[in-house]
Amino acid sequence: MKKVLVSLFAMVFLLVAAPAFADDINLAKKSTLESILQAKEIRVGFESGYLPFEMTSKDGKFMGFDMDTAKALAKSMGVKFTPVNTAWDGIIPALVTGKLDIIIGGMTITQSRNLQINFSDPYIVVGQAVLLNKKHAGKIKSYRDLNDPKYTIVSRLGTTGEQAAMKMIPRANYKSFEAEAEAGMEVVQGMADALIYDLPFIEKFQAQHGGGKTIALSEPFTYEPLAMAIRKGDPDFMNYLNNFLRQYKGDGLWQRSYDKWFKSTDWFDKVSN
Repeated sequence: MKKVLVSLFAMVFLLVAAPAFADDINLAKKSTLESILQAKEIRVGFESGYLPFEMTSKDGKFMGFDMDTAKALAKSMGVKFTPVNTAWDGIIPALVTGKLDIIIGGMTITQSRNLQINFSDPYIVVGQAVLLNKKHAGKIKSYRDLNDPKYTIVSRLGTTGEQAAMKMIPRANYKSFEAEAEAGMEVVQGMADALIYDLPFIEKFQAQHGGGKTIALSEPFTYEPLAMAIRKGDPDFMNYLNNFLRQYKGDGLWQRSYDKWFKSTDWFDKVSN
């Protein structure tokens, strides 16, 4: 009798579990991971110009911290790395509609973005900082001091820098720009009092263009994790990405790339202006 009951239980289990197994297999087949392996190519979206994450060299090649990560990801999968330089305001639609396989482009995890796409574990955490015109040295010591209509602050359109400026410094006069470098030059030239933007860019811009003209207030006043972005409903690809990041950091490759782009200035003269 026991053998009969066990056999009946096994049959019922298989009948119940079979559809679930089939669903799992079908989900795996639909994964972007599978399509990347089939195509032997991964299309990585970003917008060049966000120092030191993604930049264009003088010989027309893409380089930077994110490019190192993307190339390492492609290598781990044994596929070709295909960079797709995409305008920021169209980068999420490009991902959602399948023109990109993934975004690795200094994208901050936000709740509004998370409603449209999914994010991997963060690969770096940054925050908003202030690039200040030197005429305010000693007078403005934090972003709070800029919260006055007599000051003009700038940032890049559609970024978390813009969100932070409007939310946390609402009384200041605010101007947006299509490019962060353009906004930074407004501060250098004295046309604006301060740039609100990601700390890595603030520090690099100060080192490149700010000598004697600007001051970097390098203490971040927001918490912003950056992550890779993929389409919703793809647990297999997400699992692979998170395991890749753990290995990438564990092998020391992440730190090597970080030191190259964030702690060194050797690459400055290679960037196209």
